[in-house]
Amino acid sequence: MSTLVIVESPTKARTIRNFLPSEYRVEASMGHVRDLPQSASDIPAELKSSEWAKLGVNVDADFEPLYIVPDDKKKIVRELKAALKGAKELILATDEDREGESISWHL
Repeated sequence: MSTLVIVESPTKARTIRNFLPSEYRVEASMGHVRDLPQSASDIPAELKSSEWAKLGVNVDADFEPLYIVPDDKKKIVRELKAALKGAKELILATDEDREGESISWHL
């Protein structure tokens, strides 16, 4: 069992790997892994008939967002989930700004 550390970029992952012991596995999220739908084709089939889904936010349910994993991020999400299965601990080491906080929250 190892500790999984997730950072935003592959460059940061490579750098941090050099400083941590071998029982730490450092992976990159490649930025944001979830987003609001960009088009109608991004809306999940089970929600396509819902008027609110077209907005990407359910205004009648406390403005609950409809997050999706974009196609170009599905592979990285699968890889991160697989890496997490073999970890005893997870460290989210994204940037210390609002984008980094958002990425950590979505992870």
